[in-house]
Amino acid sequence: MESNRVLLDFQIPIQDAVSRLQFAPLSNNLLVSSWDSILRLYDADNCTLRLEVASEAALLDCCFQNESLALSAASDGCIRRYELQSGIFETVGKHGDSVTHIRYSDQTCQIVTAGLDGKIQLWDTRNKKSPSFVRNMGSDVVSMSLSGFNLIVASGACVYLLDLRNLEKSIQLKDSYMKVPVACVSSVPYREGVAVGSVDGRVALDIACLDQTDDIRYIFRCHPKSKAAKNHLESVNDIVFNPIHHGAFATGDNAGFVSIWDFQRKTRILELPRFPNSVASLSYNCGGELLAVASSCTYQEANEREEPPQVFLHNVKEK
Repeated sequence: MESNRVLLDFQIPIQDAVSRLQFAPLSNNLLVSSWDSILRLYDADNCTLRLEVASEAALLDCCFQNESLALSAASDGCIRRYELQSGIFETVGKHGDSVTHIRYSDQTCQIVTAGLDGKIQLWDTRNKKSPSFVRNMGSDVVSMSLSGFNLIVASGACVYLLDLRNLEKSIQLKDSYMKVPVACVSSVPYREGVAVGSVDGRVALDIACLDQTDDIRYIFRCHPKSKAAKNHLESVNDIVFNPIHHGAFATGDNAGFVSIWDFQRKTRILELPRFPNSVASLSYNCGGELLAVASSCTYQEANEREEPPQVFLHNVKEK
């Protein structure tokens, strides 16, 4: 595969860490949330910034509800919904502490949130201000991913599978994938499966393969050895699966590296040139040819590089 890199130009530079990137479900509009309390919408087709909306607290996550509505999770505990044509927003609900993760379910028409209060909450978009379901996980949710009815939640070194149709019951996928804290989880969008990234640079894959005898289950290290023959122990901050090229997925780590892999062939397809800062978030567009990369500090380490937050687009083409 080959790739070229484009730096997005924002009229007002991003002043603090980028928390999340996400492409729209059907277009090349890119949503960007950041700790500077501003939600941005960028039109990748026309290379223009369509919207900037400031709020009262740091934005810790964001997602699309549909092409015209977006959602954000904030440090003040508020869940906000934005009308992307006008920029008008409203508060949908509130956690007892910072909201760190937010997703939207097309299947149930519900907003799914998790916060530092240790709770997972579901919000019916037709019944504002009051959650339709609350589950106490007992500890902070460090990562969350949603595909269909399957909600994948990471807490400490444990990963849980929950069904949105029966959230009272949960399945712990493994006692521990790697015996170290989990940094991120990602659902496979086109089949049953999950990828788990660790704080020490490893990825665990657990994917059901209906067309093969054996399911895919293995763990690998993104950067086995450095030039000094030392293990690369940087946290894997995000994992995203290509929605079109099945089998391909990308990882981004705290040292600024992004790699694209083929999980069926167990090979690295491409490593992008190192980014100026940590890789905080990744997102593929619906066509699978654009990969958005947030180069930003993540507040994980005291010695992180202090480069300004930047967002890059890569046009990734199959050879």
